[in-house]
Amino acid sequence: MKTAILGGGLSGLTLARLLHEKGDDVVVLEAEPEYGGLCRSRTAQGFTFDTGGSHIIFSRDEEVLAFMRRMIADNEQRNNRTTKIFYKHLFVKYPFENGLSDLPPYDRFACINGFVQNLIAVEKGEIPPPKNFREWIYYTFGNGISECYMVPYNEKIWKYPTEHMSLHWVDGRIPRPPVEDIIKSAIGISTEGYTHQSVFSYPFEGGIEALVHAIAAPVKKYIRTGFRVVSIRRSGEIWKISNGREVIEADRCICTMPLQHLLPCLGKVPPEVIDAAAALKYNSLICVNIGMKGAVPDFSWVYVPDPAVGRANRISFPSHYSRRVAPPGCSAVLAEITHQRGDEVALMSDEELIQEVTGMLEKMQILTSDQIVCSSVERQPFAYVVYDLDYLKNIAAVKEYCEGSGIPLVGRFAQFEYLNMDGCIRSVMDFVASHP
Repeated sequence: MKTAILGGGLSGLTLARLLHEKGDDVVVLEAEPEYGGLCRSRTAQGFTFDTGGSHIIFSRDEEVLAFMRRMIADNEQRNNRTTKIFYKHLFVKYPFENGLSDLPPYDRFACINGFVQNLIAVEKGEIPPPKNFREWIYYTFGNGISECYMVPYNEKIWKYPTEHMSLHWVDGRIPRPPVEDIIKSAIGISTEGYTHQSVFSYPFEGGIEALVHAIAAPVKKYIRTGFRVVSIRRSGEIWKISNGREVIEADRCICTMPLQHLLPCLGKVPPEVIDAAAALKYNSLICVNIGMKGAVPDFSWVYVPDPAVGRANRISFPSHYSRRVAPPGCSAVLAEITHQRGDEVALMSDEELIQEVTGMLEKMQILTSDQIVCSSVERQPFAYVVYDLDYLKNIAAVKEYCEGSGIPLVGRFAQFEYLNMDGCIRSVMDFVASHP
């Protein structure tokens, strides 16, 4: 059986590898000149930056974690996570509820009092079950933690009102903290949250792209880059996939590229499906990369909820992930800015974005402009799925049509799910296991 895989990102490459290992004939069709999708990296002047945001290798899923670590077995650096939240000019321990003792006294009181009062009210049944993401935040954390951090940060990263977001996706992703951890945190007894991230791996050489290169190694000769699919038709039992100049024939066609690219290739798609796909919300991402002389704080990354500090929602320090991503005596800083297509951030020039981030880093006392050696900007049109209140209805309509058309959907923007790297690989493993 010959399988055509649309999209050469992490999901498409993992799928190609696993099917190849089963003996299938595969071809990966990737529109861009390079494969890797959101897991590509760039090296210039001795600095290596990931182009799709700061990536690390971790997972609760032991099978997936073992797979990823096996791929970089001879090229792995293990790291202990040290993550902070920049709050009122303080670097507060992450997650926020585990760093309450770092807060100013009044904020600390507001957070612990709000959490306890809310917990009592929930147990008494005085607060109705939440109906949207914003209500879920207050229902889970109380007023203090919600208003100090959870709501501002989530509205900054999602660029969407939290009261207009669904809550179906938070289960397991944002855990409810135990009350004893909240109390310990408030009085200064160390507690840890998100322990599955407490130790993470990263490629020693090559940035996160080293992971996708390792995954792709056995199938590299079957990857067609620069092949932008414009037409997908079925002729009997054969799929005919064209870029307008050449037609690839296959027995099976699997999509790992964004739904928004797939549907226009399919011909006469019902208007209601087109409308449902158009209504799906997502964010784009801008990464501002700074190579600098000197050291940076001993943090893995920092979340920045306050828009007054700057537009970036997260500042990462890749030179703490691997000492090979920056020249000796230098450090790497990566700022992530989410935005909507066509908004004011999208219209900013690279130079304006670099100036914006430089000013932000100076406010945070991370660097001074005279330390900067090099800078660059990367833009990703598809970055984060946004779960609005109509998401479940709209995605169901699109998935039903695609499945009825005989094109399985696998991966982050094909399934249109907020999947991290491990979630993408899990979706591939599950697909391969269920489609012998």
